[in-house]
Formats: sequence, C-alpha cells, structure tokens
Amino acid sequence: MRKKIRKTLKYSIFSIILMVIVALIFPTWTPKIKGENSISMLEQVEINGTGHEVMIRGVDRTNPILIFVHGGPGCSEIPYVRKYQKELEQHFTVVHYDQRGSGKSYHFFEDYSNLTTDVLVDDLLALRDYVSKELGQEKVILIGHSFGTYIGMKAAAKAPTQFHAYIGIGQMANTLQSELESLEYTYEQAKQASNAEDVKKLELIRSSIEQGKELTPRILLQKYGGAARLIHKNRDYISGFLFNPEYNGLDMIRFYTGMFSSQDILLKEAFDQNLPEIVDHLTTANAARDYFDVLDAPIKDFIVFNESAHYPQFEEKEKFVKWLNELF
Repeated sequence: MRKKIRKTLKYSIFSIILMVIVALIFPTWTPKIKGENSISMLEQVEINGTGHEVMIRGVDRTNPILIFVHGGPGCSEIPYVRKYQKELEQHFTVVHYDQRGSGKSYHFFEDYSNLTTDVLVDDLLALRDYVSKELGQEKVILIGHSFGTYIGMKAAAKAPTQFHAYIGIGQMANTLQSELESLEYTYEQAKQASNAEDVKKLELIRSSIEQGKELTPRILLQKYGGAARLIHKNRDYISGFLFNPEYNGLDMIRFYTGMFSSQDILLKEAFDQNLPEIVDHLTTANAARDYFDVLDAPIKDFIVFNESAHYPQFEEKEKFVKWLNELF
C-alpha cells in the first residue's frame, strides 16, 4: 500500500513539474483574423541590434497604421490589449511592441545599464521603418500612452516627417507638476472616504513626492479612480498572463524583471528633463493642457474623455475609435 502511495505521489509531483515547465515555455501566438488581406502576427524582430517583440493586427493590412508606444516604463500592453481593440482592428492596422528591456523584449543576459529614452526613441524610429516596409505604406500614425508619450513626443520631434500624426494619451509634460496634482487628488479622495490609514501614508511620503524623489502610489491612485474608472488594469494583466496566448510564464517573468530594472532610471530622466524643456518647449490634464498650449504644430487638438481616467482608449473605446475614424 505504501509503495503504491509513494508511486502515486511521485507521479503527481512529476506531473506538476511538467505542467509548470509547459506553462513557462509553451509557444506564444496571437489569434488569426479572418479575411484575405488581414494580418495577425506576433514575432521577435531585430531592431538596432536587439530583439523586439512586435504584434500587428488588422482586418485589412492596407488600412492606416497605428503604432502604440506603451507606458510604464516597462509596462507592455500586449498581454491583454486585444480585449479592447477589436473595433479598432476593423479600421486600422494596429501595431504594439515591447520596448527594449520590457516584456518579451527583455533578454536575461543583455546589459540595460545604459538604457535611456534616446535609445528607446531610436528603436521606435527603426520600428517605424520596419512596419512601413512590412506593410508597404508610408502613412503611420504614432500614439503614445502615459510614459510612452515621453518617447513618442521625442520621436515625433526628432523625425516629424516620418509620422502622419502624433496622438498623446495621458500626455506627459511637467512630471513633477503631474505628481503633485495626483498627490492632492488622492489625498482629498482619501480624506473624503475617511480612510485615515491612506491619509497617513500620503502624509508620510508627501515631502519625497514634492522633491521629485517618489511617485504618488499607483495603488492608491487606482483605488480612488485616478488611474482607471471603467476598467481594472491589474485584473486585465493577470487574466492576460494566465489565459491569453501572447505571453507564457517565462514572458511574465521577463515582464516584471524588465519593469523593475528600468523604471527608476527612466523615470528619473523624466523628472530631470521635462518635455516642455526638451521638445519645443500617470499625467494630469492640467499639465498636458499647459504643454499643449505652448506646442507649435500645423494642426493640433485637445480632446477630453470625461468618463475616463488614464485609459480612454480602453475605458471609452467606442468613442476613441469614432474619433480616430473622423480624423483619419
């Protein structure tokens, strides 16, 4: 009897180990889109000497190209973004990529000690050329989100003729101004909710935030609706990691390793070099508006999505797609 139990236990342990290995290394892909001229690809592309994970999806590859630059730093949206872009894929060819050192573009034995936003800008411009050649069209619309707007705006300023238009979602500008406004918003919401513990947490780190040494805690911004209102980003990530085919277990490890290794150095750069100071002169509308007012562009517009927080492209996706269609 004991021998049988030991044998069963041994088999169970072996099965668990096998399942863990499979979960870590199973092949990844992105689901097919029906249509003779559709495109649905997920693959590593060598850009400026290192592998970048690129996902391109759309029902018609001749539709205008949208390149999304994810935020974070280091927060790829490939694990879950299909959930929110089905309608967008009907009208545009949608490109997402994991930036150097982020997500599936993080390589364990690669040196990222010299990572800067200028390096990420050069990668983005090279990606733009790759996508344009791959799809056989020159019209490329650049969309930055959150920290991705820092990279996107610098890319648009460096090579303005390479993009048909630039769209900033949650546009970064004066990083310290945004953090101070985020702090005040979260502090007031915590007081109104009579949450003494959160109020105390914010009071303890207020000085560090005011000195640009620390960010307003994102978990508290999320809690009080300052990051997202109609979606749950953390739940989307967990669901994407567990059930979507674009990422496997090893990729999830890459995601968090890359994010933790790159955030401090890149965010420090954003604090030290505000966009209004280097380009023509979780982000707040006031800071973005101030930046918008001093930007010089042939055509520009400032759109507010009133039901959204930091993710209008997901929280009000129907309105977002309609707005893009009217523009392009």
